[in-house]
Amino acid sequence: MEVKSIPRLELIQVAEAVSREKSIDKEEVIVAMEEAIEKAARSKYGLERDIRATIDRKNGAINIAQFIEVVENVENEATQMTHSESQRRNLDLEIGDFYTQTLPPIDFGRIAAQTAKQVISQKVREAERQRQFQEYKDRVGEIVVGTIKRVDNQSVSIDLGRAEAIIKKDQMIPREQLRPGDRLRCFIIEVSEQAKGPQIFLSRASNDFLAALFTQEVPEIYDGIIEIKGVAREPGSRAKISAFSNDPSIDPVGACVGMRGSRVQAVVSELQGEKIEIIPWTEDPVTFVINALAPAVPSKVVMDEDAARMEVVVPDDQLSLAIGRRGQNVRLASQLTGWFVDILTEAEESEKRHEEFSERSKIFIDALDIDDVIAHLMVSEGFVTISDIAEASIEELMSIEGFDEDISLELSQRAQNFVKMESERIENDLKKLKVKDDLYNFDDLSRSSVLVLAQNNIKTLDELAELDSEELFSILGNKIFASEEEAGSVIMKARQHWFIEDKVDE
Repeated sequence: MEVKSIPRLELIQVAEAVSREKSIDKEEVIVAMEEAIEKAARSKYGLERDIRATIDRKNGAINIAQFIEVVENVENEATQMTHSESQRRNLDLEIGDFYTQTLPPIDFGRIAAQTAKQVISQKVREAERQRQFQEYKDRVGEIVVGTIKRVDNQSVSIDLGRAEAIIKKDQMIPREQLRPGDRLRCFIIEVSEQAKGPQIFLSRASNDFLAALFTQEVPEIYDGIIEIKGVAREPGSRAKISAFSNDPSIDPVGACVGMRGSRVQAVVSELQGEKIEIIPWTEDPVTFVINALAPAVPSKVVMDEDAARMEVVVPDDQLSLAIGRRGQNVRLASQLTGWFVDILTEAEESEKRHEEFSERSKIFIDALDIDDVIAHLMVSEGFVTISDIAEASIEELMSIEGFDEDISLELSQRAQNFVKMESERIENDLKKLKVKDDLYNFDDLSRSSVLVLAQNNIKTLDELAELDSEELFSILGNKIFASEEEAGSVIMKARQHWFIEDKVDE
């Protein structure tokens, strides 16, 4: 039955118009209209009734009917009837069937029309949001171009044409002037489905945005001939990227720079003049770090592989060049290579080595009761701790110039006795300080480090987990950690049991 005052074909035309305007399926619009008509019909005939409306997809004719289910025992008289009642009415129905009663057409009054309009608008908005989410959820990692709609202190709204997106403050290039109406290239970093609809988050500050810009500008990267291995960036100021060529005949740096710098300059212009350096990537970490510190030219590199740390020695006149303004050059080089880089001048390195030599020699002299000549020989041979001596073989010790078997045996025995006594001392002190088992058995710290923590009144794993990286680094110092970041990773491991407990509780 058609609804009064609404031309039948006009319904189909309206559905088609909304479908085109909002880029959603016409069927979804018609279903929304049917729900709106059902809501209006329930308002007239009774909210508790099972009233359903259908719109003919060809001619727009509307049918409204009440459905009554045949059941054994009636729980809701508005929507159910017993099987005996259906027989009394001479209805050929079984339990589970529905009796359909066609209702007269309804005349949409002002309130009913308003209600129907709200239902249709809501359903169309829901369908539009779902369409946006489906369209953008697989586009994370792409560059998009949009128009700036609104700018405030915390975010910028971008009109992408078929959706609206947001750039949060921390994803903007610092000091970049953005004005409503400007066209802007951005990088999709996240698409999430939330109660108020899909949220598309963009970035101009992410490392991936810089890599994606080079992929657009350099065909060799797009084709996979050249790979971008890493990006370190301080948005709007300076960036370093490492590139590697799978084709030995193609220079990765030259390809990224382009003829007369055209390719890299296009990226620089997009990023408001951000200075970009392209570093050739290599498997050799020392060479890679040296390349990353350009334009400084190191004279010596000392690598500590266990601590992922490098001491880079530079001539005195290149110190400021290696460190960079406010430490930017060495900081970006460290981020790019994944190594903690410590810059020293040749004079500082010489002084540091002399201090370390004297300090280690004194430890050996005091602990092993040996003269300074033997202590100096041990340090010169690369022994760092007394445990190193205790674990060395007699043959290894005898290979030191001037060491015979007797000296080597005596030295090894003294070192083993010292390590044993020191271990017993640490164990006794840990018991006296009543260190809890969870911290005592924490694998990422030695017993001596645990003792230092206990002496600072940190005696449980929870108390360790509650520290921040700066606090832990200040307690244990740079002899244990290469950086605050390394201390932070130990704290995160100490917190793992919290997450396990939370999952168990859930």
